[in-house]
Amino acid sequence: MTNSMTETNPPAPTKPSTADETLLSDGDLVADYLEELLDIADLDGDIENSVVNGRAHIVIDTDDERFVGKDGEVLEALQELCRLVVMTETGNRSRLTLDVAGYRERRRVELVALAKDAIAEVSETGESVRMAPLNAYERKIVHDEVAAAGLVSESEGEPPNRRVIVTK
Repeated sequence: MTNSMTETNPPAPTKPSTADETLLSDGDLVADYLEELLDIADLDGDIENSVVNGRAHIVIDTDDERFVGKDGEVLEALQELCRLVVMTETGNRSRLTLDVAGYRERRRVELVALAKDAIAEVSETGESVRMAPLNAYERKIVHDEVAAAGLVSESEGEPPNRRVIVTK
């Protein structure tokens, strides 16, 4: 007698895409570089490597903010050095993001709040709002928030004084 019931197998774990594998590999290069840098600077920190929004995302989990610097200036420079590490090793440009001590996440929350304030002001008064100068990463966060609210934004000026203008 044969059993007509079929056995169901659990779904196979999804394998990272080739693009994700490349991004993780880029992140591994950067993690090795950062590990050496932490050792040289005699700083403690755990390094995490993941893929977020189609980018290699490297986090240094630490309480020490020396690698953040004033207004994230050291973090921005360190991120550029990390991108150069990938370019030197692979020949490919990288759009990786680096966060140290949770700075980028805290800053993202601040920027979303600033964007919402600008959105509320534009909605209430109908007047355009010129925001303070922001770097490209920060402007992107604001532009995304403004677009989600159904308003229009554009960037004006030259770095480091480039800013977002929010309009109806």
